Amino acid sequence: MGKKNSRFGLILFFIYLVLYGGFVLLNAFAPQVMEIKPVAGVNLAILYGFGLILAAFVLAVIYGVVSRDGGEQSSSEATKL
Repeated sequence: MGKKNSRFGLILFFIYLVLYGGFVLLNAFAPQVMEIKPVAGVNLAILYGFGLILAAFVLAVIYGVVSRDGGEQSSSEATKL
């Protein structure tokens, strides 16, 4: 089960890496886009940054739920032995 959790963790990491990479590249090569104020006068850079924080939290919760389910199965099997 450890390999499965590691693989899933890497997949989630690469998803976040793409999101973060988009943020960095957008700031580096199109900073004028980040100055757009789409919601309530708040610029896109702030919204994207908060989105990254939220995405990190959501991905962590997803990983925790998936790895916990697997961990409970293996611990119950260990008690049977």
